[in-house]
Amino acid sequence: MNENQKIPGEKIAQIEEYLPGDNTFEDDESIRATTIGEINLDSSERLASVNSQTQITVPKIGDIIIGVVEANLPSMIAIMIKYVNGKKVVADLECICVTRHIRKKNIALAKDVVKVEIISHINGTIHASIDSQELGVLFTKCRKCFGTVVKMRDAVKCKDCGWIDDRKLSLDFGKSDFITQN
Repeated sequence: MNENQKIPGEKIAQIEEYLPGDNTFEDDESIRATTIGEINLDSSERLASVNSQTQITVPKIGDIIIGVVEANLPSMIAIMIKYVNGKKVVADLECICVTRHIRKKNIALAKDVVKVEIISHINGTIHASIDSQELGVLFTKCRKCFGTVVKMRDAVKCKDCGWIDDRKLSLDFGKSDFITQN
């Protein structure tokens, strides 16, 4: 790759020199690329952008994400982004969602489909929130027998084995049919 070509997350300019343009985002003091392509530093407009053949959708602050939980850690969950504002994403992007302040045993478990909101981009990492009522788990299965579950107030109950499990459920829980791949 030549010096003019950049990859997602790579620094292309300082914020004091340029403003973020197409296919870029601001990260502290730097402007970074969101896609693979050639940099374009427009001195007259003071705009840094990346010209690209293919577009990788990096969600912006305030975007609503639907994704699959890939990892469940004690104070956060890692989510593979599948949809941004209802549009399917072809790139493999992940975001993290801090959960230590939510008083539930299980916010979401691995392979749950969740709805979150992007709140920041810090050090090249996409951060999300699951706090508001419309955000949370959209689809899950029983963690004991992988059977179908139904909503019971703020928990889910398995139709097959009767197991009751705590989750941070979205207001939209159970309103969509999901086909999950193992």
